[in-house]
Amino acid sequence: MTVKEKRDIKRKLNLINHAKEIGNVKKACRYFGISRSTYYVWIERYEKDGEKGLINSKPCPENPKLRTPMYIEEKVIYLRKKYHFGPQRIYWYLKRFHQIQTSESSVYRILRRNGISRLPANTKKRSPGPHIKLYEKQTPGHHIQMDVKFLTFKNNEGKNIKRYQYTAIDDATRIRALKVYKRHNQDNAIDFVNYVINKFPFRIKMIRTDNGHEFQAKFHWHCIELGIEHVYIKPGSPNLNGKVERSHRTDKQEFYQLLDYTDDVDLKEKIKVWENFYNFNRPHKSHGGLTPYEVFRAKMNIEIQGQP
Repeated sequence: MTVKEKRDIKRKLNLINHAKEIGNVKKACRYFGISRSTYYVWIERYEKDGEKGLINSKPCPENPKLRTPMYIEEKVIYLRKKYHFGPQRIYWYLKRFHQIQTSESSVYRILRRNGISRLPANTKKRSPGPHIKLYEKQTPGHHIQMDVKFLTFKNNEGKNIKRYQYTAIDDATRIRALKVYKRHNQDNAIDFVNYVINKFPFRIKMIRTDNGHEFQAKFHWHCIELGIEHVYIKPGSPNLNGKVERSHRTDKQEFYQLLDYTDDVDLKEKIKVWENFYNFNRPHKSHGGLTPYEVFRAKMNIEIQGQP
């Protein structure tokens, strides 16, 4: 018998003896901070088995028949480590692409059992900050948000290499276009607009950007010539382009943090793979687990041909 067990038995005996001395179980339980139902369980065990009956029984061992099969657990662990998906997105992904029916709680238990229920510090959710009224356009192409993400990599010599990811996201469907450049200027912004027009499966009515130098007069008039309205957000209000800003955080957590950078050719190919995965395969939380292109099909009620 361990010291802890002896101490626990002594505490229970003190309660039992005190109840006998004062002749009032209710007052004794209140004095010791124990419920009467617990007292009657203890006294029944004590009268039957003596002090041994007061030793807390060990919990029942886990039933291996009720545990999630190992092949499902391996997929959950892979999705967590590879993409840093949360329980909800892992549940969607297993159901959609592997026809595996489980639950978010089961996924969480698997993550906790394997010591990966908490993400690295740089992927944790941040404070939501002040409440901001959200909006969403209903027509694809009606409102496109565009921004630039600054990137820094290390070359073979250990020196920093700066690159710039130009990003466009459709407000209604969350379909995105991505392209990485070596320079941060209006010429590349114009080239990116042309890329977006060819990439998106709908006509673009408006593009909204911040007041960065890459989106100034030359870029502005190029959009006008293409028949696209270009508007600036209010200075110091990145929340007005909140969807593209949030998508950059997803890029950091689910792509760049896991990227093994070698050179620009490698990055160019990998960013295309990530762009397609985001648009066609990644369950989107804001859409209840649907992908951006599934939302597009639902909104336009058409079939998209040529899905990668």
